[in-house]
Amino acid sequence: MAVGTSQTVTAGHPTMRTEQGRSMLRATTFGLIVLAAGGAMAQPASPPDGAKAAPVAMDTSKAAISTDKAQLGDRWVYELRDEITGTIKATRTQVITALTPNEIRVQFTSTALPKEGTFVYDRSWNLLTNTPWKYLPSDGTGVQAPLAVGKTWSFRADEVNSTTGAMLKRSGTSKILGQETVTTRAGTFETFKIETSYSRVSTKDPSRKVEITATGWYAPSISHWVKRNTVTRSEHLLRDKGSVELVEYRHKD
Repeated sequence: MAVGTSQTVTAGHPTMRTEQGRSMLRATTFGLIVLAAGGAMAQPASPPDGAKAAPVAMDTSKAAISTDKAQLGDRWVYELRDEITGTIKATRTQVITALTPNEIRVQFTSTALPKEGTFVYDRSWNLLTNTPWKYLPSDGTGVQAPLAVGKTWSFRADEVNSTTGAMLKRSGTSKILGQETVTTRAGTFETFKIETSYSRVSTKDPSRKVEITATGWYAPSISHWVKRNTVTRSEHLLRDKGSVELVEYRHKD
């Protein structure tokens, strides 16, 4: 997902016919994951250096699984890849630095621009703030507890740029497609596969529409996304295709 987003994978690489279009794409990719991407959420202790985490079994006998288990100090490291060129664009580290009953504050550092910053999420990993953008009530790209295969939900939001005053409208839907075992360099995880599709439209020029499809694998055992793929289109053309994948994590006991 602030696997937030965010940029989910790369920021500002696709070009659009207007500067406003370029801003929309940059905000889109940077806000997901944030995936962080981005995303809500004991979790297992981190494996020894160089060791893979053992698969964490998911109790599929339960009809639904909750998510809100985030802890102060939880840390995830993600690798961001441009799936069009196949190149690794950055490595991003995200750490929870503050928790309230309603919000999760995540500080990130990255090997690519922006080098550092802060994401603010609600307790379901929907993005609230990604300076200079604010999402009212939220960006809608998180998860919805309790998790259950087949569950769907929809969302609508305003995106407001606090610097320029620009406003965008977004609307979309999410669906939990199934449960899958996913292996990355961080280990093997039992996940829920969630697909989120939404559009973003400028209030000044409704003909300018950006459409995004994000497919994410959310692991309750680590309270976050293990992997997320994002495809961005505008004017019926592919503008960006990227992935964010977990390479390291630590749960703060």
